[in-house]
Amino acid sequence: MDFYLGLAQVIGVHTLLGLSAWCVLQTGQVSLAQGGFFAIGAYASGMLTAMAGWPLWLAVPAAAMISALVAIAVGFPALRVKGLMLVVATTAFAEIVRLVFFNLTWRVPGPDGNLVGPDGSLGFGGIRYFPSNGWTSGEIVTLIWALVAVVMLVLAWLDRSRVGTLWRAVGEDEVAAQSAGINLTAAKVSAFGIGGAIAGIAGSVFAHYTTHIEHSNFTILLATFAIAYPILGGLSSLLGTVLAVVFIQGFLIEGLRFLGDWRSLLFGALILLMMLVRPSGMITSPLGRLLRGGRGPEAPAPRGATEEKAHA
Repeated sequence: MDFYLGLAQVIGVHTLLGLSAWCVLQTGQVSLAQGGFFAIGAYASGMLTAMAGWPLWLAVPAAAMISALVAIAVGFPALRVKGLMLVVATTAFAEIVRLVFFNLTWRVPGPDGNLVGPDGSLGFGGIRYFPSNGWTSGEIVTLIWALVAVVMLVLAWLDRSRVGTLWRAVGEDEVAAQSAGINLTAAKVSAFGIGGAIAGIAGSVFAHYTTHIEHSNFTILLATFAIAYPILGGLSSLLGTVLAVVFIQGFLIEGLRFLGDWRSLLFGALILLMMLVRPSGMITSPLGRLLRGGRGPEAPAPRGATEEKAHA
């Protein structure tokens, strides 16, 4: 049972990570910075609970805010470039963040008198909020999936609001969106900031259920997973991201563990196959419109009805 609860925790955290990338992809931008925001949220919340004694319900939103502010600060200069150069710029940012935490050493006496805090290459251990407060695995899973549900509800609301319309307009055609009076920078940076906040939340819960984090947890592979989930699931539906995470983490990573490193080859082949066979993702427009409250392109009216309307 513990194995399945642990798997549910992993899937929940990666779902949050995928949803953070979904925001940026809506604007047509491919960013590999989500792993960096994830790391910032993990270290920030871990420091707040383990070193400063904050309760988790304050540490998580604080870490999300810090990640969002960093994402906005990175977004302004990074979004001046497009395409491959944006991928390179955001990859460099994620690596800078990882190396900063690799070299960060800041330890203070904890409640039990032992030193706690980041210790350079040895990582950051002693994040014991859940065990110290008697949380069970089931309660941790419930918390993670409650956060997933809240984030999905907020993103569903945003998708149906003016913000979502602006994101999609920019993602479809920047020139047309700009000619319609849309502020491209504001649209892109808002997606970056919201995505950064969600990645910070994901990092926060990751740090607390693992109790030990280190720089190797935040490699480029993590950011690759982040953008793969919404691409495979389909950008027209939030549920597609969840299904993609379940398939990749539940089946490909855990179910096929006996294949070892061959799973990486299967992962790459899966992305290539989806791009060729079903570029719109696993969930396409019918269910996507249903999950968005029925919003979607209207079917053309019959010719006779159009003519009757014209005569009227």
